[in-house]
Amino acid sequence: MNSSMKKYSTVDEYIAKESQDRRELLEVVRTAIRETAPEAQEYISYGMPAYKLNKKPLVYFAVFNHHIGFYATPTGHSAFAKELSRYKQGKGSVQFPIDQPLPVDLIKRIVAFRVQENQTN
Repeated sequence: MNSSMKKYSTVDEYIAKESQDRRELLEVVRTAIRETAPEAQEYISYGMPAYKLNKKPLVYFAVFNHHIGFYATPTGHSAFAKELSRYKQGKGSVQFPIDQPLPVDLIKRIVAFRVQENQTN
């Protein structure tokens, strides 16, 4: 069973179950989101950390064996397609390898884009 499919009630609980190095990566992503969208509500959705703003989904993230999955649906990925093209992607997701530095600035810009979308739509 993938660790992201287990049931967690809080983001703290989700992060706490990981090894120290993975906890640090998850906290980097979490901090980037919280700094960029301080009004966003943090919760667990689909078994992973999630954020919503104005009662609408903002972004999600999850840890896997070899990457951090980042989900900025529906348009956060297409708006940054060129910058995200160096990463493996799925429909509505991007994979940041855990053995490479996380693109914190890019994550923050995607979150800021999604905040703007949520405030105008």
